[in-house]
Amino acid sequence: MNKEQRPLNLLALKPKRNLEWETGQANTVVLVIPKFKNRLLIKWLVPMLAKPNIKVNLDERGSHIWRQCDGNTTVARMGEEMSTKFGEPLDSTYERIGKFVQQLARDKFVVLNIVE
Repeated sequence: MNKEQRPLNLLALKPKRNLEWETGQANTVVLVIPKFKNRLLIKWLVPMLAKPNIKVNLDERGSHIWRQCDGNTTVARMGEEMSTKFGEPLDSTYERIGKFVQQLARDKFVVLNIVE
């Protein structure tokens, strides 16, 4: 059976965080990314490391988007709020958010839930 696959509408997706994070300076987000994902490396190597995680600082816009990745807010809603907050045109805001969310999903930092 061959089902037709419809292209996903990025604006209708609801990203949900899949990674630990903390609040950094100036109320920005700092992503805490584990250096290793292999269970054996985590068990044997990570205890010997001084810093078992990599910390990535997000800018103000990235932090704003990250905080909204709660699994309930659509990308379209994120764009509207970001456009209002930063005074950017909606078209460029959606493009910027789309690229950012796709990168987060590619790296498995967020899970994209489809709105039915």
